[in-house]
Amino acid sequence: QVQLVESGGGLVQAGGSLRLSCAASGRTFSSYGMGWFRQAPGKEREFVAAINRSGGSTYYADSVKGRFSISRDNAKNTVYLQMNSLNAEDTGVYYCARARTGLSKLSHEYNNWGQGTQVTVSS
Repeated sequence: QVQLVESGGGLVQAGGSLRLSCAASGRTFSSYGMGWFRQAPGKEREFVAAINRSGGSTYYADSVKGRFSISRDNAKNTVYLQMNSLNAEDTGVYYCARARTGLSKLSHEYNNWGQGTQVTVSS
């Protein structure tokens, strides 16, 4: 069973930036697409960004397009989420997840999840 560990969350002022990391255990990291989701207080978990196995294709939620960037380093078994121009609506717990296959925005297409990292944006 793969383990995913997120890091990099914290408190940031509106307009600021954060870079989240997700380290994966195991030797099959490069065989799967990866995604980031988030859950704000009182709201359902929502898709943020996804990246395919090679890193050559990415997909973003409209709410973060142009501000967030997902990337991966298969040599380090790590996926990243660079978040710029943060606003209060970006506050929430951010989760990384491993897809069953390739690129997807659907949470049921992911079968391994991290514990999450808190991102709080103060306005």
